[in-house]
Amino acid sequence: MLNVIVCDDNKRDLDRVVKLVDTFMQKNKYEYKNHIYMDFNDDFMKLIKTKMSFRIYILDIETPSRSGIDVAREIRNKDLDSVIIFLTGHDELGRVILQNDLMFLSFVNKFDNMDKRLNDVLHKAIDLVKMKRTIRIEDGTNTYIIDLNDILYLTKETFDRKTTIKTDYTEYRVRKSLSTLKEMLDDRFIQTHRACIVNRNRISRIDRSNRMIYFDNGDCIDLLSDKYKKEMVI
Repeated sequence: MLNVIVCDDNKRDLDRVVKLVDTFMQKNKYEYKNHIYMDFNDDFMKLIKTKMSFRIYILDIETPSRSGIDVAREIRNKDLDSVIIFLTGHDELGRVILQNDLMFLSFVNKFDNMDKRLNDVLHKAIDLVKMKRTIRIEDGTNTYIIDLNDILYLTKETFDRKTTIKTDYTEYRVRKSLSTLKEMLDDRFIQTHRACIVNRNRISRIDRSNRMIYFDNGDCIDLLSDKYKKEMVI
């Protein structure tokens, strides 16, 4: 899932940006969630420390409590992968951004064709997300982009034809067979059961006698069959 974090202290500008994001995401059928703020308050600062999947930050440069540039610096201290887009009503602030090593994608002037500019930048942001080691799954009207590093395991449902993809953040139930999804994965994923594939890089311990697999985030599953048990090497 894509997480879009928007912060702007001007309610009109904030609503406009959120509407543009919604239109873009829904048109392209991406699964996403908006996180909306009017200031870089404690809740916002707590969010940037929270573990979650792909993030696209759209940040106002100036709010009552903090500078968007200072906030971007804090984001980069913890997170080198998220996309950062700056909003400004002053072109001269663009030069200030450029003087800081923030690895941002772009800055958008609120008063200079913002709708088209932000739409173009969102396309570039999605392209950056796709360049990471991900799988893209089309499932009905939804499009899921999932980081392979975030996947713990995939399991075939017994009561329908869906497969559950378990990640650090959520579960995706998609109308794809386990064998179809296996073709989309890389060699870090191994079969442990006819109904289960796991990410070997996320395994912390294997209890072969009790057929349990433990993951580095504390989760565990009991899908380890005799057929695959001997092949389990981590």
